[in-house]
Amino acid sequence: MSVSGSVVRVSLVSPYALSVFGGVQEQVLAMSRELSRRGIHVQVIAPDVDDHAVYDTPARVERFGRIVSVPANGSRAPLTLSATASREAAHQVRDFNPQVVHFHEPFAPRVGWATLRAHRFAAVGTFHRSGAGPALSLTAPLLRRWARHLDVSVAVSEQAAVTATASCALSPSVLFNGFETQRFVEFAREPQPTTTVVVVGRLEERKGVAVAVAAVRGHNARGEEPWHLVVIGDGPERASLEASVGADEHVTFLGAVDDVEKRRWYRRADVVVAPATHGESFGLILLEAMASETSVVASDIPGYRDAAGTHAVLFDAGQSVSLERAIASALSRDDQSLVRAREYAQHWSMSRLVDDYLTQYQRAREHFTALG
Repeated sequence: MSVSGSVVRVSLVSPYALSVFGGVQEQVLAMSRELSRRGIHVQVIAPDVDDHAVYDTPARVERFGRIVSVPANGSRAPLTLSATASREAAHQVRDFNPQVVHFHEPFAPRVGWATLRAHRFAAVGTFHRSGAGPALSLTAPLLRRWARHLDVSVAVSEQAAVTATASCALSPSVLFNGFETQRFVEFAREPQPTTTVVVVGRLEERKGVAVAVAAVRGHNARGEEPWHLVVIGDGPERASLEASVGADEHVTFLGAVDDVEKRRWYRRADVVVAPATHGESFGLILLEAMASETSVVASDIPGYRDAAGTHAVLFDAGQSVSLERAIASALSRDDQSLVRAREYAQHWSMSRLVDDYLTQYQRAREHFTALG
């Protein structure tokens, strides 16, 4: 029997609310769609009982507990701290009766904890986070005990693997963050009247949006052909960022948008900028923009550098003058470079990633069965 034929029911667990934009959440939803396309029944478990949105997936989406915003790795994580929610989620997983439970960030509080501890089904854990911190160092002994409940561990990058090894004493296989590459050319190009620079991400300090604002406004202040900055996302820095630009008509804050609108803006943009200063284990936004046939500029940090290959213009993280020069360079790239970048992005297709995960699922089942 083939590996794919042997797995027919999978539970995907996201510790972060689907109602808040984030890379882990997008990964879970994209994976749920690809697994479903292969005839696999999928359950998605996530926090936020107040979220009644219908998501673009045929999977069965179950949400538990009220969410809180908790500081994590220079960001704020939308998760639940409710023990009741964790128990309710575990009950729903038992009813679904999967062959594999796939935990994304398996030790992040708290919706998946009861399911993980019970270990009633083969368990796969994917680690997305890179970078140490007191939360990991102080809880390392506990995490190492819980790590025994994972039959297989995976990391999305070498940096994430190093973090998982240091905090949990695991040796995860390194795969990658995948995405549905074809979805990013579904819409026609929509050229804008003004050169358009797009930033996508949560509005918090480490995402470096203030650097992008300074770069665009610095360029425009010299009276050159103006650039229009479009910022997609929400977060704790939004009010201060908006206040900093005042009535500047060349900077637009759209707030959070849905996946369709995000992909449309990739096709409207002349350049997509990823200006984070640190803490990025993998630059999925870079690859999404490349798949959209749009020029990419990114800060020169490990997670972005690894994802970019030679297909993005890199700048010194946190330096607006360096970013301004990088945007100007990206705007001069020819169409052939965009074609090569799209071909490069295809290597991170969700279809290829799910092929790899189905092999990991089978490994997990074999390990779980051997435990008796």
